[in-house]
Amino acid sequence: MSDKKVEDLWAHLHWLTVLAQQGSYTASAQRLGVSKAAMSQRISELERAAGVPLVQRTTRSVRLTEAGQQLVAGMRDPFERIAQSFSSVRDLADEPAGLVRLTAPVAFARQQLVPRIAEFARAHPKVRLELHMSDHLSSLATEGFDLAIRHTASPPDTHVAWPLCATRSLLVASRDYLRRRGTPTSPQDLATHDCLHYPRAQDTPAWHFMPPEGRRKAARQRVTVPVSGPFCANNSEALRDAAIAGLGIALVPDFSAQAALKSRQLVEVLPDWASVGTFSPQIYAIRPYASHVPRAVSAFVAWLRVALADGFAVHP
Repeated sequence: MSDKKVEDLWAHLHWLTVLAQQGSYTASAQRLGVSKAAMSQRISELERAAGVPLVQRTTRSVRLTEAGQQLVAGMRDPFERIAQSFSSVRDLADEPAGLVRLTAPVAFARQQLVPRIAEFARAHPKVRLELHMSDHLSSLATEGFDLAIRHTASPPDTHVAWPLCATRSLLVASRDYLRRRGTPTSPQDLATHDCLHYPRAQDTPAWHFMPPEGRRKAARQRVTVPVSGPFCANNSEALRDAAIAGLGIALVPDFSAQAALKSRQLVEVLPDWASVGTFSPQIYAIRPYASHVPRAVSAFVAWLRVALADGFAVHP
């Protein structure tokens, strides 16, 4: 057993909590900005000091032993309080500073977030942004993110959610495609068109629409149209690009179609009909609930709300 004092092991203990969150030495080392060898060495030193195994290692995975789980469970709240205390002290500075780890959907990040980042960086030079683009819904607490951009109708109750802007789903197609195949005048016409859709769990893909606002309430019933086409993708940029290439009519969020509509590469189809149920109507910034929100995070959310306040309409 090692004769190290507990105070000599603070860093080792923190690294163990990160290993518990990440589930692998490689991911933990990347999260901490250290080598995998250094990570393994620290955990081995901690096990020698504790006198019991803390980690079960296999060729494919890393799991904590019962002793390791007990140790991490006892340290989770203290380390969180330390992080909040340090963040509170850092926020005493005159301007926001520090790292904001952010996750956002790929299409939204590429189309709307990244082009605006330079503006935020100039306004807040002491804030560093680390952006992870993924359509996977990451666990913010587990993966160490401060903030997530989510395209959702119902943010989780366990998180704080700031509404950023509304968003619409649009039917779009190229002029070339519409010249060849004709322009639909009602949702029912889509049944005879090549429709580029987002794959869902149901066997037969379908799009849902509400009629124009001007119709009598009794006539405003949801219209459901089964659709099919030569291409589907779980990314709205891919659907948009396929529509630009003349492959068919795509249903995409307005933030993906905005630039192509402005450049007239695409035109909107059935603009008076509202698509419902495919993509959510709201974009949020969310973070796990905490009693203290770092100023860097608050500053970034405040900037996002202003930057995206006008939404993604294409004005003539």
